[in-house]
Amino acid sequence: MSFSRNLMSELNRARVRVFKVVGDSIRLEILELLRDGEVCVCEIFSKLNVPQPLVSRHLKILRECGIVRVRKEGNRRYYSVTDKRVYDVIEIVSKDFVDSIRAFSMEF
Repeated sequence: MSFSRNLMSELNRARVRVFKVVGDSIRLEILELLRDGEVCVCEIFSKLNVPQPLVSRHLKILRECGIVRVRKEGNRRYYSVTDKRVYDVIEIVSKDFVDSIRAFSMEF
């Protein structure tokens, strides 16, 4: 029982970490830019309307969590998603889901 509880505890900690990481609007935008594959960081900077240091910080958070990886080629950095299932996690919060909880929420 204790082993199972510890395992679930580890799983829940991992879930919380993933939800915290993908639960940010800038990081969601970055992930959308990476949906079709590897993207140069210069493209990410140009497509997001936020300061470069802020984009860099969010990319670092995504990298540290293991959601994205970086590939260096000369002086360029290319980012890609490590596991496409991250989009399943994001898409589970569908319009239908949001509509169903909206009636009970004070924030929507």
